[in-house]
Amino acid sequence: MGKQMTEMLKGTLEGMVLAILSVQPAYGYEITARLREQGFSDVVEGTVYALLIRVEQRGLVDVEKVPSEKGPPRKVYTLNAQGREYLEEFWRTWSFLAERLEQLHHDEEE
Repeated sequence: MGKQMTEMLKGTLEGMVLAILSVQPAYGYEITARLREQGFSDVVEGTVYALLIRVEQRGLVDVEKVPSEKGPPRKVYTLNAQGREYLEEFWRTWSFLAERLEQLHHDEEE
């Protein structure tokens, strides 16, 4: 992944993780795997875990410790009402930016 992609991901990864959690609860490794399935192959677990700690501290997710067959219990993250509101705002902001970027791109081609 190039430097430009890495920089853009910094601003959008939180929204992407919350979007994954809006579909169903998940633990860190599952979230990382889903991101990789979507083509974000360079996203590392450590980045996702650090982000999950931040969204937990901000009250955007609920956390439940679930027993694991291997090792310690897993922390399963669920998007809560505050997280859903934040995600809605993220999508509104994303739509605004995407429309403006598309317009700039279109203007450039003319």
